[in-house]
Amino acid sequence: MNILNRWLREMEINKIKELLSGKQGVELLQAITEHYPNQVVFSTSFGIEDQIITDWIGKSKVNIEVFTLDTGRLFKETYSLWSRTVERYALKINTYYPNTEQIQEFVSQKGPNAFYESVENRKSCCYIRKIEPLQRALRGAKIWITGIRAEQSANRHDMDYIEYDEVNDIIKIHPLFDWTFEMVNNYIKSERIPYNVLHDKGFPSIGCAPCTRAVQEGEDFRAGRWWWEDQSKKECGLHVTTK
Repeated sequence: MNILNRWLREMEINKIKELLSGKQGVELLQAITEHYPNQVVFSTSFGIEDQIITDWIGKSKVNIEVFTLDTGRLFKETYSLWSRTVERYALKINTYYPNTEQIQEFVSQKGPNAFYESVENRKSCCYIRKIEPLQRALRGAKIWITGIRAEQSANRHDMDYIEYDEVNDIIKIHPLFDWTFEMVNNYIKSERIPYNVLHDKGFPSIGCAPCTRAVQEGEDFRAGRWWWEDQSKKECGLHVTTK
């Protein structure tokens, strides 16, 4: 990105920060959708943080497109929560699937579990099942709402609650960025929001079934994701920072 475009993006982000200053929850979502009508999307993977934002959207009927990426390898508990969420909020959740030809070629050439064999294979699988569908989901949007929190990982700690995603050319807003895991859990219980039962079984972060395990006491929040790799590689590429 050239200097002028970067400056313009920074100006826009500063304006959004002013717009959202002091606002939380539904009030924050309403403010951003009024400023960017029909240009705001929210991605849910049905994690515990995502369920809070879904609850805000579902109850307020704020004009935000909700979408999810179905990799084809999700836990059955995730699919169950997905159904309960749609029923609870009468909410349309647009679903994006991997490109059929790409995933057929990958599995045919390397096998169904090739992601265990190398980081390269795992990243290729993530690209086909997540990154490329995400690019389609974000097309035409200006604002991307996520459930990211700073304490989830070192990489996410270095992000900001409003930031420009240069890879996807979109502004991201993380309404729960400064929330602790305890705050999230307490809110889920107090509002009786449906959540994935795997969270009660040692899964603070839930992704594809073959690539997620429960964490042990004292382990990092995302230690159960791609556990056979070292700590520096605990991202699939959906959320990157260029700082």
